[in-house]
Amino acid sequence: MLKNINFVSKFKKANILSIILFVLSVLIIIFKGLNYGIDFKGGTLIELRTDISVKAYSIRDTLGSMNLGDINVKKFGKEGDYLIKVEQKEENNNDLIPKIKENLKNNLNSEVTFRRVENVGPKVSSELLESSVIAISLALIAMLFYIWVRFEWQFSVGSIIALFHDVVITLGIFSLLSLEINLSIIAAVLTIVGYSMNDTVVIYDRIRENLFKFTKISISDVANLSINETLARTIITSATTLLALISIFILGGEILRGFSFAMILGVLIGTYSSIFVASPILKFLKVSSKTLEKDEEKIVP
Repeated sequence: MLKNINFVSKFKKANILSIILFVLSVLIIIFKGLNYGIDFKGGTLIELRTDISVKAYSIRDTLGSMNLGDINVKKFGKEGDYLIKVEQKEENNNDLIPKIKENLKNNLNSEVTFRRVENVGPKVSSELLESSVIAISLALIAMLFYIWVRFEWQFSVGSIIALFHDVVITLGIFSLLSLEINLSIIAAVLTIVGYSMNDTVVIYDRIRENLFKFTKISISDVANLSINETLARTIITSATTLLALISIFILGGEILRGFSFAMILGVLIGTYSSIFVASPILKFLKVSSKTLEKDEEKIVP
């Protein structure tokens, strides 16, 4: 039974690791930037199928001769399937797709089929990026308000720091690996926020309950006891979620790979932060049953 793990003794090392990862993630995002997809950068996305097997560089060279701007070509699904992303320099260009198809057909000596074509203009992409930032910000503010009402301000501070920790490190890994940031990744980030908060609330609820139950022991001992009491639930929830996400990552195809990878990172980092980031902050803020009683006395008239 996992009932006697001394998490408190590992708090200091875990906090140092978290600070290092957080700072590195921020630096990577600032200096390397995020690899925005068609949704946020604007352009044309083409899912291409050829009759014969061709090399990705042949497609890239053909499109490069058309002076289309940034071009990204990668294998997609089965043999002969490719995903092409082309920067959109002109907002309205109805002849672009027929020209691309004709040039590919002539230069590759193969029948070319466009299975999917998506166009996003610069104005639409900038609006989508702005809406995504607003959505994430509102989600964090709503979580902050909920925790503040549900618990006390110390718990609210701890949960928000843990959420920022999860989101920034996840985006830092995406930046480091040059993985594409699109609308599905934003959906994954919002889901990560909810998942991480749910895990944190479970532990915080038990800590608050135990603070009133064991008034003579320190917050460190209360946190350690509470984490151990909720550990089985945390492991089972995370494990079952990861099983589903890993299945999607392996079998879901290229379209779902980025989303499922972001979710896998979010579950792992969120579970870690609930224990090793959110809980130690209560110790740092010197939370005790006395401070909670004082806060309740201020609320009750």
